[in-house]
Amino acid sequence: MDTGADVDDGSFAAYLDPMVIRSARQIYETYYSVHPELTEPPLGVAINRVTHRGKLIFTRKPALLPQECFIPFDLIQSTAY
Repeated sequence: MDTGADVDDGSFAAYLDPMVIRSARQIYETYYSVHPELTEPPLGVAINRVTHRGKLIFTRKPALLPQECFIPFDLIQSTAY
């Protein structure tokens, strides 16, 4: 249930499966390799925690299905290196 409060990315990352974060990073890297003209970074990736399928989100945080989570781009970028 969304309380409307923003979650600090530092504390949020502790609750995420590292494999989900890696999958989100792979989705971003694949998209970027196909669309190198991408100039605006996405807000993040909406990803299914079970299947690890997801998509980049550019406009606003999405309404998520029960098995989905939102990985902010800052988290994807900070764990890439």
